[in-house]
Amino acid sequence: MKLETDVAIIGAGVAGLYCALNLPDDKKIKLITKSSLEMSDSYLAQGGICVLKEEEDFDSFFWDTMKAGHYENNQASVRQMIRKSPEVVNDLISYGVEFEQKDGKMLYTKEGAHSTARILYHRDITGQEITGKLLAQVKKKKNIEIMEYTEMIDLICYNNRCSGVMLRSKEGVIARLEAHYTVLATGGIGGLYQDSTNYPHLTGDSLALAIRHQINLKNMNYIQIHPTTLFMERTGRRFLISESVRGEGAYLLGSNKERFVDELLPRDMLTQKIYQQMKKEGSKHVWLTVAHLESDFIKQRFPNIYQRCMEEGIDITRQCIPVIPAQHYFMGGIEVDLYSKTSMEHLYAVGETSCNGVHGANRLASNSLLESLVFAKEAAVHIGSTFEKNNTIKPLADGKVYENYEQIKAADKKLILQEIERVNQNEQRNITQNKCG
Repeated sequence: MKLETDVAIIGAGVAGLYCALNLPDDKKIKLITKSSLEMSDSYLAQGGICVLKEEEDFDSFFWDTMKAGHYENNQASVRQMIRKSPEVVNDLISYGVEFEQKDGKMLYTKEGAHSTARILYHRDITGQEITGKLLAQVKKKKNIEIMEYTEMIDLICYNNRCSGVMLRSKEGVIARLEAHYTVLATGGIGGLYQDSTNYPHLTGDSLALAIRHQINLKNMNYIQIHPTTLFMERTGRRFLISESVRGEGAYLLGSNKERFVDELLPRDMLTQKIYQQMKKEGSKHVWLTVAHLESDFIKQRFPNIYQRCMEEGIDITRQCIPVIPAQHYFMGGIEVDLYSKTSMEHLYAVGETSCNGVHGANRLASNSLLESLVFAKEAAVHIGSTFEKNNTIKPLADGKVYENYEQIKAADKKLILQEIERVNQNEQRNITQNKCG
């Protein structure tokens, strides 16, 4: 089967959706998602989105981001993200996104490693609010076609120029989608890990193809572990206990129910402290408590977390929450410039699968949604302003090449893990601290 489009976007999280919305209306767009539209990690984001609320906060915002990233950040990327943040937030509001307000003024919260409150939020389901409103706008666009339960299995490329992707439907039908431009927005790598806050189908598909086609990668071993996820004896995706809970005054406790750490340390440092405490005590988890805060405030501020914990028999207004670190975010990825261009012509990468260096070695809390949106728009604007038809199409072998699906996926997973380990060994470091599954 052969399909054609102007722009193919692989992934339907905030990066993919926002990129589609910012492309010219006269361009035909196919938006491809591996699962359902609601099964992106963007929906799971709880805390919020950072914004430059006033010019006086620029330097503080910049250095908070740099410090959290161990000063390994790309300074140009950080400056661009911060400068563009008010524009992005105004776009979101125009799309109907509702951030918390009081007396007509925006409310801002604070999270770990932030020197001031600069995070806009919608209860404790900010990602769901933003992604849902973007999706509603995408569905109104006549030039955008959405294809659910469709997986990218290869890039169509020749002489370092991308001409589209090979797709596989859930029924196993192979299709060739030829595109003048391709945007990779496939998300993170949590599906490679035993304990992760990510959906299990997010397995770094773009990264494996980048390795296969010699597309430049960057910081492949920069993998963030979130300090606080709900501990459960059973396996499966870990439910995130948002950093904003600690930002609002939650305490971390050891087995003796005494505080042992500054709860607002950067994520990597706090994770190390928790692992040290667990090792010292020989425990499977530590405790997080908000019971000292007002019950009504907890239920209003964190309704989703309150309800999810109640499902596990934990009333967080009275009881401590057992928490454990788990893989959460990928700061590395396909290397891109400030326009989100990869090292391959006509190929862009946005969101968690890309790496423009903005996060350095450790992402500052609530910069993920912002970074994804800012650089997704940069990609769309750049494609729109430089658009040229792509007539370099590589002849491919018969679709039967892709029929051995399970072996291909197993090989892709192995490729990514080998690359992460290779970089770890070269740099003589290992910052993952989490078992791959």
